[in-house]
Amino acid sequence: MGIEIQMLGWAIVLGLVQVMLAAAAVTRERGTAWNASARDGTPPPPGLLAGRLQRAQSNFLETFAFFAAAVLAVVLTQRQDATTALAVQLYFWARVVYLPLYAAGIPYVRSLVWLVSMAGIVLLLWRLLHGLA
Repeated sequence: MGIEIQMLGWAIVLGLVQVMLAAAAVTRERGTAWNASARDGTPPPPGLLAGRLQRAQSNFLETFAFFAAAVLAVVLTQRQDATTALAVQLYFWARVVYLPLYAAGIPYVRSLVWLVSMAGIVLLLWRLLHGLA
């Protein structure tokens, strides 16, 4: 199994971790009765940490579909190389770093880390499309 598929698998794990962290933070604030309920009505807004974790999760989901599609396209077209190996690692490790930065409310650096993850996706696309007519 190539590094591209391995990093895709680890990115899925990271996404599940983000879902669980956000859910745990909201449940901690609203209680297990709320979590087990049908959640009818309008809940109060999440607190600081829960809100940040939810937004970080949402941001991950906004980029993950593009990453996954690019990885699968590169693998299916057999265009893997050192560039794609670097690209998937840039995306994954930047997303790992992004989560605590967002949870801690650190601006600017968080945005730079997001750009690194996007660079990973762009590199995958470049390798996929480079040389195709």
